[in-house]
Amino acid sequence: MQKKQFILLVAFCISIVAISSAQHKRYRIKNGIGITGGLTQYDIKTDNFTTKSGNGFIGGLIATVDIPHKWYTVSYGFQFSQNSLEITGRPSLATIIEEPIEYKLMAVQATFLLHVKLLGDNLTLDLGPQLQYNGELELEDSNQKNYIIDGFDGLFAEDISDISKVNINGVVGASAGIGSFKLRATYSYGFTNMFNKLNDNNLTTTPGSKKFEGNQSMLAFSLLITL
Repeated sequence: MQKKQFILLVAFCISIVAISSAQHKRYRIKNGIGITGGLTQYDIKTDNFTTKSGNGFIGGLIATVDIPHKWYTVSYGFQFSQNSLEITGRPSLATIIEEPIEYKLMAVQATFLLHVKLLGDNLTLDLGPQLQYNGELELEDSNQKNYIIDGFDGLFAEDISDISKVNINGVVGASAGIGSFKLRATYSYGFTNMFNKLNDNNLTTTPGSKKFEGNQSMLAFSLLITL
């Protein structure tokens, strides 16, 4: 199913670019390449664990297609992010003191955005789909691998590392700036269950047997420089 969604996303992006290119003889089209970089605040929304958002960074390349007489522009690109979050746990079953277990997550994201012109190119509303490939939830401190996840009797911190690698997000945000420099704020929400793979790993979930579910939540604040 995820492969089909990826193929549809790629086909959609290619068709938009092809249509824009086909109009080149009739309209003056502005193409550009941008470099972006900034900071993130990341979390996974879930009822299974007690989480706390963490900070990270993001960077990448973006291609833009602008038809001046239209009420919108489009962009597509790839970006890399490294994020962190905390999940509450305990050193052992005999310990009642809770401690944060810090994880980091690296991801590569392919994003296609429609930019609605609110004040020309100086202020736009941005929205579109995002395809993400991410690594595992990696422990910042390997000494915490045998910590017990809060709310469970035998679920260890290292047990929840192997999450789903391919995920689809929706993005909404805004960009503001003059000329080649813009500030951009975006919010990405995961439509797919990042913890779905955990349900296939025969993990110990006592005292409950609740299905693992989690959706990505990421705020990004970045600077975009168009070349």
